[in-house]
Amino acid sequence: MNSRRLKMHFMNHKGKLFICLGVAILIFLSIWALMSLESFYRNITIAQLPISILIGMVHALVFVYMYQIVLRGGMTKMGKKDVKGNKVNVRFSDVVGIDEAKEEAWEVVKLITDHARVQKIGGKIVKGILMVGPPGTGKTLLAKAIATEAGLPFLAIAASEFNEVFVGVGSSRVRQLFKKARSLAYGFGGCIIFIDEIDVIGHKRVFNQFGGNESNTTQNQLLAEMDGMASVGDNIIVIGATNAAESALDAALLRPGRFDRKVYIPTPGLEGREKLFNYYLNKVKHDADINCAVLAKKAVGKSPAEIESIVKEAALIATRKDKEVVSYKEISEAIERVELGVVQRGVKMTDSERDMTAYHEAGHLIITYLLHPTDDVFKASIRPRKGILGVVYRQPREEYYGHDRTKLLADIKTGLAGYVAEGIQFGVTTSGVSNDFENAMHLAVLMVWCLGMGESGLIGSYVKLQERNLLSENFKNRLNEESDKLLQDCLKDVKMVLTQHKNILDRFAHELITKKELEYDEIEAIFTEFAIKNPREEKESAREASTEDARNKGKTSDKEANTEDTAN
Repeated sequence: MNSRRLKMHFMNHKGKLFICLGVAILIFLSIWALMSLESFYRNITIAQLPISILIGMVHALVFVYMYQIVLRGGMTKMGKKDVKGNKVNVRFSDVVGIDEAKEEAWEVVKLITDHARVQKIGGKIVKGILMVGPPGTGKTLLAKAIATEAGLPFLAIAASEFNEVFVGVGSSRVRQLFKKARSLAYGFGGCIIFIDEIDVIGHKRVFNQFGGNESNTTQNQLLAEMDGMASVGDNIIVIGATNAAESALDAALLRPGRFDRKVYIPTPGLEGREKLFNYYLNKVKHDADINCAVLAKKAVGKSPAEIESIVKEAALIATRKDKEVVSYKEISEAIERVELGVVQRGVKMTDSERDMTAYHEAGHLIITYLLHPTDDVFKASIRPRKGILGVVYRQPREEYYGHDRTKLLADIKTGLAGYVAEGIQFGVTTSGVSNDFENAMHLAVLMVWCLGMGESGLIGSYVKLQERNLLSENFKNRLNEESDKLLQDCLKDVKMVLTQHKNILDRFAHELITKKELEYDEIEAIFTEFAIKNPREEKESAREASTEDARNKGKTSDKEANTEDTAN
């Protein structure tokens, strides 16, 4: 192996070695020639030497400039770095919260390290791995862990580095990358290439009467290089990562033989988030009473990168407060800062704007609390953040991967609640309802046009048909009327609830005007004053009671069966 590495280094640096050898020979010949001259001519030659060197340097610079600009030799060089696997220093123990993806990645590591045994039984090593998932879920970290555990060199590059204004540059860069990978694979027994955001060059190719474009050429070269890896016996693994949907990539790139293994990395579930909070909190000084299970429930839908950011932000908040450890309060504040943004203290609302905003957010709060089947209100605020004057922060109690009609209708009603509350109290509304209307109308159209959730019984997804002009005007009007009816029915329900609970609306608006912000416990306390219980807690208690009854009945049945067996 050492001799292969020496040969690899020689092949990689042979140009530099030959240049150094040539320079040494020229220097030797120059000294020998000077020694053979008479002293008078030797002095003249030495006196002219500095200007000769300067002229030579100018000529060299002109040549390099012309080569780069005219022949583009320098533009095809990339800023890639080759790193040995043991220097990446990311272990599988550092990848937390994505256990299923880790299991698939570990299988790949085994295939890489045991490729001789795989080939012995007639199998082939994995040539490509495609990692698909939202931003911040750990795709790059997982690729580094594969390289570390396999002990192989790791070449990392962003797909955008292949793109250039000049034709042919992208494909040239692909050839350079794989040439470097083959050299490292020869010396170290294998190499891993990681291409981030591969959808930049891997999207579906476009063909026209002019042939195609530069990205097509770059992708064609990538396809050819991935096909050519096995022919020379190279142990090269290409790992591509993308945030885009798999369907956005070209079919030729996804076929078996190129990206053989697809690893899907979603945002972590409840157990994964709890592990992530434990992992990152162990890196900072924190209060021992912090319950990571509670934090995991509060961070539904958060990615590993967001959870890491939350813990780091909590440490900064604790530092600003001159505290020695991070407590639950700092973490809650960090979650709100990451989710809602920093309070813009320089924005000063007039009294009328403040009152309108308070009633607007109070309407959202009450409808969410009373009518929403899944979401709890964790905070209500009329402090300006992210360009908005107020916000109601709500989160589901657990993960939901599908939404029924009740949930979507509740989302529409929640969106319309601010508009209704302003109208009830002031008789006019503000421009703050525009985003609420946009979201509500989007959901109503989605329910009728795509999900078959209208009241007319129409079933089908009509958006694609409309794009192809296959729907009649009468049918489109019918669908639009159905969507509008859905909005009007939701509006009627919201008006009825807020009118019926006008005293609660006034109370929450007053509290917001006075305190600016209300936390979860304060919101629950106000509803308790009006003898209103949390509908989701009652539903959850009923479900737990039903589960307990079923479990007790099962135990009773088992006990009776055992008694009968004993009697027999």
